[in-house]
Amino acid sequence: MRKLEIADAEIMRIAIQQEIRRSEESRYDHRLHGILLVSGGMDCCSVADHLGEHSVTVERWVNRFNHSGFAGLHEGERPGRPTRLAEADWAAVDRDLRKAPRKLGYGQNLWDGKLLAHHLEVRYGVTLGVRQCQRIFRRLGFRRRKPRPVIAKADPAAQAAYEKTPAAGPRRKP
Repeated sequence: MRKLEIADAEIMRIAIQQEIRRSEESRYDHRLHGILLVSGGMDCCSVADHLGEHSVTVERWVNRFNHSGFAGLHEGERPGRPTRLAEADWAAVDRDLRKAPRKLGYGQNLWDGKLLAHHLEVRYGVTLGVRQCQRIFRRLGFRRRKPRPVIAKADPAAQAAYEKTPAAGPRRKP
C-alpha cells in the first residue's frame, strides 16, 4: 500500500489542532485518543509529540483517567476570576444605573464607562477599568447611547452652516 500524504501538511496540522480546541466534545475526544495511544503502549512523550501537546498534559490526562475513569477526561468547571462586586451590590448598581446620573449628583446626562468606574469607586469602594464597566452595562442589559450634539441648540444660521448637504437651488459649474 502506498503512503498517502496531505497537501500543506503543516498548515493542515495547525488547522486540525484549532478544530480540536474549538469545542468541549472534540477536546474530550482528543483526550480519549491520547489515552488510547498510552494504553496501546506508547509513552506520554511520544503521544504528546504525536498529538501536538506537552508531555505533562498527557500525563495529567492519564492520571485523571486512572483516578476518575472517563469522567476525568471531561472538561472541568472554569469559574474564572471572582467578581469584585458583592452579589448584593449588583442589584444596587442596577438601580443606580436606571437613574439619571444627575439625580446621583453627577454633571452628565448619560452613563458611560468612565462615570460608572468613578461611581463604583466612590459608592462601593470597587476599582474597575472602563472596559470592565462597559461589560457591566452589557451584563445588566443596557445598550450604548450617544448624547445629542450641541449644535442642535445653536441658532438657525449656525445650523444651516453646519449642514452636510447644501441647500437646494441652482448649481454652479466649476
